[in-house]
Amino acid sequence: MTPAPIAVALDAPDLETAARWASLVTPHVSTVKVGLELYLRYGPDVIASVRGASGVRVFLDLKLHDIPNTVSGAARAVARLRPAILTVHAGGGPAMIRAAVEAAPHTAIAAVTVLTSLDEADMERIGLRGPASDAVRRLAALSVEAGATALVCSPHEVSAVRREVGDGITLITPGVRPAGADVQDQARVATPEQALADGADLLVIGRPITGSPDPGAAAAAIAASLRRAS
Repeated sequence: MTPAPIAVALDAPDLETAARWASLVTPHVSTVKVGLELYLRYGPDVIASVRGASGVRVFLDLKLHDIPNTVSGAARAVARLRPAILTVHAGGGPAMIRAAVEAAPHTAIAAVTVLTSLDEADMERIGLRGPASDAVRRLAALSVEAGATALVCSPHEVSAVRREVGDGITLITPGVRPAGADVQDQARVATPEQALADGADLLVIGRPITGSPDPGAAAAAIAASLRRAS
């Protein structure tokens, strides 16, 4: 059975828990995601630990955002760990995105458009013009032109981004919550079925799986619901 297009966010308190969650969900999902906190606490060792014997794809979500030279060096440093995906902030501009792409040629560089924790009022305060969908589309187009092969956007913008960039770009959607789940700190959310129907390629799901008493069973249940919907 093909693993579901889900990246489980391993926001664990320690390395052992992250590795255990990864081993439980790996039979059911295609990808596991290592975020900034876990990577800063344990460094490169975390990649090998969560990859384990299965060789599951690792999504390294560091959201690099700095001058192009610094991002180039950072991307080159982590490229040796062979992550399938590495994130940078689209707001860093085309030269920065291009620097990451060139420094990590065997890793998909995913540009993060607008964080899913931001609502319209937040965006106005930080100076992003127009509704979220417009800002996301502008940043998506800029990122793809600079060489990004993946984009991170909320489920609310995924259909507009798909129309903007076409079929060759991987669209990754955080803010995915199964029906009835707590939205927590996410402002722009959708169910897994809706996000895929709207054009997403990879769904980032964390606490609805890892916060379950049995993360493996939770991942299997969501994977099964996606198969039924397809």
